[in-house]
Amino acid sequence: MEYTAAVPEPTKRAVSELSDADILRRWRDEPAPLLPVLHAFHDRDGYLSEQALRAISAGLRIPLADLFGTVTFYHHFSRSPGGRDQPRVCDGPICQLHGTAQLTAALSDHQPTAMPCAGRCDQPIPVLRGDQVLVGTTAASLSAQPSPLPPPNPGGIDECVFAHIRDQDRAQLEGYGGYTSLTQAIESMSPEQLLEVIDSSGLAGRGGAGFPTGRKWRAVADAPGMPKTIVCNADEGEPGCFKDRVLMDHDPHALIEGMAIAALATGAERGFIYLRYEYPDTEKILTRAIAEAVEANLLGNNILRRGMRFNLHVRRGAGAYICGEETSLLNSLEGKHPFPRNRPPYPVTHGYENLPTVVNNVETLCAVPPIIEYGAEWYQALGKGKFAGTKIISLSGDVQKPGNYEVPLGLPLATLLNDWAGGPQPGRSIQAVTMAGLSGGFIAGDDLDRCTLDEPCLRSMHSFLGAGGVMVLDDSRDMMEVSRQAMSFFAHESCGKCFPCRIGTQRLTERLALEAGPRDFQAWRAEVEDIGETMKATSACGLGIAAPLITDSLIRYFSDVAKNRFDK
Repeated sequence: MEYTAAVPEPTKRAVSELSDADILRRWRDEPAPLLPVLHAFHDRDGYLSEQALRAISAGLRIPLADLFGTVTFYHHFSRSPGGRDQPRVCDGPICQLHGTAQLTAALSDHQPTAMPCAGRCDQPIPVLRGDQVLVGTTAASLSAQPSPLPPPNPGGIDECVFAHIRDQDRAQLEGYGGYTSLTQAIESMSPEQLLEVIDSSGLAGRGGAGFPTGRKWRAVADAPGMPKTIVCNADEGEPGCFKDRVLMDHDPHALIEGMAIAALATGAERGFIYLRYEYPDTEKILTRAIAEAVEANLLGNNILRRGMRFNLHVRRGAGAYICGEETSLLNSLEGKHPFPRNRPPYPVTHGYENLPTVVNNVETLCAVPPIIEYGAEWYQALGKGKFAGTKIISLSGDVQKPGNYEVPLGLPLATLLNDWAGGPQPGRSIQAVTMAGLSGGFIAGDDLDRCTLDEPCLRSMHSFLGAGGVMVLDDSRDMMEVSRQAMSFFAHESCGKCFPCRIGTQRLTERLALEAGPRDFQAWRAEVEDIGETMKATSACGLGIAAPLITDSLIRYFSDVAKNRFDK
């Protein structure tokens, strides 16, 4: 399909005839209004003009300078006429391996720009124009494609969040089969009993931090202050991670039901799904699912006529990796500059609007309904040995069967790579894999055979599981260049609030490109390690702490590759 024929006229015609006053009147009194207002102006005009920003500033009573700084922080808000509909081509690590540069050149007549990993590593290369996502490795092959379902369970294991995702019409309420876990919780369980089940199950955050879910919920339940809030972090921006997209696209009601149960357990009355900009199709699916739930009295002011109140809203981000950090996300929701907050205090006591707030990942919340239905012991038994539960691994790169796999925690990495995903392409061998998307650095050498997919094992290898993105790199890849690209991503996405991260990621990018720094390998290594240790010790959030794991693991596994660059 030709690129020009594949892209329709700009979407969201519903806002095309609205005046500035209409848009502001529609959203002014809604919770978290700034992002919807900015999107409405952006959709209507195709960019954010100075006139629009002045109208928004006056209408929402935000100082113009603050509003300008916030708008320009996001990648996808264009300030030039027609910018919204210019193609943005993913230049994430996997898409670069599949030919981002060549595709961008082929689209040069359409003035393409680069965007960071767009969460389609299983469907390279995504191109975003307006509100349509096209995928393909050539301009002629670009087409709109739905999110692939997970492959049939290759290990024959019991699944949790993927157990029914392949069922027909699962994304519709009728196909979902009703909110049986929420009904059970409302009719026969107290909030304390809900907290006990989640706590006993061992469910921990599946978005990266791994904090015990039951403990977080209990802290919010016990904290003073109302109204309390449930926030779903669906800003899946870590390169190599695309699991949340498939859950929301094919099982949205599991997420909604999980959030409603979290609200019942904590006493929360309002909720937000903070969705990354690059998932426009997912926004439509979620909006429809929420409307179905409201109509069926499963959301709203008197859920199941039992007096429970929980209203849920979707808020679409605008492209900023740092908004995956929970306090940056909260600032973004509140219409503030999305810098990370200093902690303490923590969101459980001082979250959205400085009130008690649960922030959980999509996968975490989707695991809640089956845990309530089948019990804590059932969930614990899904893992291997002492590990409780399962984890979705987003697998991509130089492997025969990329995709999302729900694995028992503790599964050997080699089993996933070779037995489930078919191993490397014929004639190739696996040189390294990334962990936690990019944030966990590389695993390589003998550790590929020793590694099990659980935090204790990965921590012993100076890495971590995080959100579960695993990118496979075969023996044809230049690890020095892969490392430079990874560090360049972190440098680009650093919010700039703290100088160790802001400066450190830039300096490490330069040194990986051999553009600056010592010309002797040992001195280069010492300087790179020193920069990394300073970043880990003094950065304000996880980005600056995780980025040096790229150079740490490069030196650990591939110091000969780096040394050879100095010997040439």
